[in-house]
This record gives sequence, structure tokens and C-alpha cells, in this order.
Amino acid sequence: MSQQFASDNTAGVCPEAMEAFVRANSTGHEISYGDDSWTTQVCDRIREVFESDCEVFFVFNGTAANSLVLGAMCQSYHSVICHDKAHIETDECGAPEFFSGGSKLLVAPGENGKLTPGEIEDLATKRTDMHYPKPKAISLTQATEVGTVYSVEEVRAIATMAQHHGLHIHMDGARFANAVAHLGVSPAEITWRVGVDVLVFGGTKNGLPVGEAVVFFNKALAEDFQYRVKQAGQLASKMRFISAPWLGLLADDVWLKYAAHANAMAQRLYERVRDVAGAKVLFKPQANGVFVELSPHVRDGLLDKGWKFYTFIGEGGCRFMCSWDLLPETVDRLADDIEALSR
Repeated sequence: MSQQFASDNTAGVCPEAMEAFVRANSTGHEISYGDDSWTTQVCDRIREVFESDCEVFFVFNGTAANSLVLGAMCQSYHSVICHDKAHIETDECGAPEFFSGGSKLLVAPGENGKLTPGEIEDLATKRTDMHYPKPKAISLTQATEVGTVYSVEEVRAIATMAQHHGLHIHMDGARFANAVAHLGVSPAEITWRVGVDVLVFGGTKNGLPVGEAVVFFNKALAEDFQYRVKQAGQLASKMRFISAPWLGLLADDVWLKYAAHANAMAQRLYERVRDVAGAKVLFKPQANGVFVELSPHVRDGLLDKGWKFYTFIGEGGCRFMCSWDLLPETVDRLADDIEALSR
């Protein structure tokens, strides 16, 4: 299959992660269920990256990570405030509600895919009686589902609102690397230093074969989390094959290099199509996704030419997602076809 734009999940494994995977297989027998030397090394490396004595867990995918974290934050009678385009609302098949025992998602609109303190205030204070699910957490998607990024100041303002109402903050960081690469700040500056309690640190969209890291900055919330992971069928017996590739990705800021490249490819596509007649860019990309409103003729023409992309994610339009290994010439071929079909 040629390089495509449907998802950054379609790309393969980056060489550094693959090398670490192979090395983990060459060391013989290791203790199971996360007590191996590789997982220990990775957890320590993540603590270094975030400059925090955080608790770290590994699960197979982001849906489980987000849902189990929200379950740790909330009782069944609680609610979670999120954007109406958040992945936990639109693309996780009710898993957050299931794994929290029924916690309700309270959704708010917001420009550029972002929640604001005002919208959070409205939902947090809408009702305070026992007949309404009590707000307990805020979920932020970083980068957002429309390819934008919360600034440090925006997260800090949300955290101030969260503290005022006694709410925890969960950050869905499926594309956290892309956000950090765009912001040019340290991972600590956009997480625990501005009030984030738990981060789902995504790796599969950034070159890993499988697995996401759950990073608890608020260690009290991590109590018994290992039991949640086990009960949900997310505890890998050969944990080193999920954790070890992180060593390759995190070494020498490889994760940021690949994220920055994916972001640059999105900017390349944006620059090529933003002035094309009949192609309306819906959001100025900050991470690695470009959303473009195309006529049915152009959209169908691209599909006929074999291009793969989604039209039902975010706030409409065609989503073109740029991967860690995307070649500039692939971007240019797509842009050429959009230009040709738009004439």
C-alpha cells in the first residue's frame, strides 16, 4: 500500500522503535507483566522526559487508556466535561462510560476544537442537585481532533477553572508529540506544571508498533490502577514488547523529530492547497492534520485516483493526516491532484 492520508495509524514502525523491539527479544527470558528490566528502563526514561516522579502504565490502545483513566477519576454518578468533537465522545463506542460504570460525558462546542474556561464554567455550574451527574473531570484532547493545539496559557486557564470547581484534568495525548513539537516547550510545561493530572501519552501515531503510556502526575489517582488495567484485559504478559520500543522513540528526542516532520508535511499540504479555487481549508493546521472542504467532484476524483482519507472526523471536510514517515513527494502528488481536479 502506498503512503496515504487516512490516518497516522497507517504508517509502519519507525526504525529506532523496531531496533529496540528486536533488542528486547535478544536478551532471553524476562519477568512477565511489567516487572521486566525493559519496562523499568522506559518508566524511568518517561520520568526524565517529564521531569516528574510520575506513575507510568502501559496499555494496548488509546481507547482503553482514556477510558480506564476516566474510570479512575470518576464514580458512576459523576460526569466528564469534554469538547463535542473529542475522541472520547465521537469515536470510542461508549468505552469511557462503560469503564467508569456509567459516568456521563457533558459536551460543549468550542472554536478550533478547543474547550474554554467559560464553557467549562457553564457545564460545571449548570446544576448542583443530586438528580444530575456531578462534574468530576475535564478531558482535553492535545492536539485536538481538528489539528489545533492548546497553548500553555490556555491549559493553565482551564486548570484554574478546574481547581475552582474541584475537577481533575485528563489529557488525551494521542498526538501529544505533535503538540509539543508545535509549541516548542518541554513536556512538563504543557502537562503537570499547568495542572494536568493524567496524560495518555500516545506512541502508535508517532512510530510505535502498539501501545500507549498512561502517565499519572497526580499519583493519588493511580491507586489500584493496575487492577483496572488487568480487569480490562489490557495487561500484557510480555510487557517488554510494548514498553521497549519507547526506548528507541524517546532516545535523543526521536519522538519530537518525527512529530515535527509530520507537522511540517501538514504545513506543506496546507501551503499548497489553501489558495486552490474550490478548496476551503477549515482550520489552520498546527499539528499533523489538514481539514479541507472540497467539492463532491474533487473529493470523488481523489478517491477514484486511489487516495485514502476520511470525511466524518472533526467538523466536516476531508481530513488528510500526515504520518511520521510521510514523504514530501507524496504530499506534492496529492496537492497536484487536488489542483488538477479543481480546475
